[in-house]
Amino acid sequence: MGKGAIKEEESEKKRKTWRWPLATLVVVFLAVAVSSRTNSNVGFFFSDRNSCSCSLQKTGKYKGMIEDCCCDYETVDNLNTEVLNPLLQDLVTTPFFRYYKVKLWCDCPFWPDDGMCRLRDCSVCECPENEFPEPFKKPFVPGLPSDDLKCQEGKPQGAVDRTIDNRAFRGWVETKNPWTHDDDTDSGEMSYVNLQLNPERYTGYTGPSARRIWDSIYSENCPKYSSGETCPEKKVLYKLISGLHSSISMHIAADYLLDESRNQWGQNIELMYDRILRHPDRVRNMYFTYLFVLRAVTKATAYLEQAEYDTGNHAEDLKTQSLIKQLLYSPKLQTACPVPFDEAKLWQGQSGPELKQQIQKQFRNISALMDCVGCEKCRLWGKLQVQGLGTALKILFSVGNQDIGDQTLQLQRNEVIALVNLLNRLSESVKMVHDMSPDVERLMEDQIAKVSAKPARLRRIWDLAVSFW
Repeated sequence: MGKGAIKEEESEKKRKTWRWPLATLVVVFLAVAVSSRTNSNVGFFFSDRNSCSCSLQKTGKYKGMIEDCCCDYETVDNLNTEVLNPLLQDLVTTPFFRYYKVKLWCDCPFWPDDGMCRLRDCSVCECPENEFPEPFKKPFVPGLPSDDLKCQEGKPQGAVDRTIDNRAFRGWVETKNPWTHDDDTDSGEMSYVNLQLNPERYTGYTGPSARRIWDSIYSENCPKYSSGETCPEKKVLYKLISGLHSSISMHIAADYLLDESRNQWGQNIELMYDRILRHPDRVRNMYFTYLFVLRAVTKATAYLEQAEYDTGNHAEDLKTQSLIKQLLYSPKLQTACPVPFDEAKLWQGQSGPELKQQIQKQFRNISALMDCVGCEKCRLWGKLQVQGLGTALKILFSVGNQDIGDQTLQLQRNEVIALVNLLNRLSESVKMVHDMSPDVERLMEDQIAKVSAKPARLRRIWDLAVSFW
């Protein structure tokens, strides 16, 4: 071998010694660049919400008539954004609708308690005496002993005020609701809770205990109907529960504890997509539940208009009455969607009364299951919203028939509070779906596609780096 050939061979060996490390560096550099580009796009996407949200919102995939309802998605979205949601947001902050009377005792009628939620965000903030409106103030009525730690997360400071004032319910008739388990006449263990100080949000209540609640609801009391199901009443019950479940999940994802060490709250986009938005049937059921409850409110117009909204604050009470009338007599609502749901088509035929009793029993069981929720704040909002849904069922299916004879509609104060607050929660959920779903779905689907393509992309980067040599 000549000297020239030897030198060429030595040079080739030297190039090989640095070629692969350099190729590796190139691969790393390109991979980081691709990753950074992806991450920067995500950050930009959420840092400027107005950059493309309008055009995306106009291409929503929920169009046409809402199944089993009398309105279409576009009409509901417009009504909710322009009229209903702003009214409801103001209404639930008034003194009358701000306070909810609830039994927070945690005895579960179905299985032994397996421990309360231990996170601080699970506890309910009690109302100080000076916060109550005048008609709510009361003499002390013994409730649960203050040293009972079982339902106070083991902490005396976690206790809520469980005393009540019967005078707060003057002018309101106490009647039993055949659809719900709760008995508001059992006042010895009731508490007033300020809903504005105890928002529905993520509390950390997860795991087997939380799953067991929903598993029991769906498997034992509200099974999903089969494709060939011909019973509309069973479909209605499932869709109501599914819609309520989706709305609750929506609020948890929208107000999520992202970083407990820094007490940082925000939107959990992945959870919102995984639990609700990637399941079109859940979104549709949410719209259905919203229209069902809205129909109950509009059907009770004569009653709700004349009800006493008395808290002792004359100016606020006049505001409450004004907002109620604006809600009930909205020209846009009466023109665009006067009958959101037609309840007359249900309970027909000879088996109607028997079927109603069966479904009433199932819903009462669902109502009773709320006492098994191991997180106090979750139990609060679960009981309120199930009572609100039970009130809607009472309005639509229990007036003028054998359930309460030929009497006119009678509601407890707590039922009205629960009904309006439930309508507001559903309204918020529908608005979030309308405002956010196109952006969230596109982002998450892009991310899923990128994750799926990652091995192939890295292989192409490696091939590109090797091709340099």
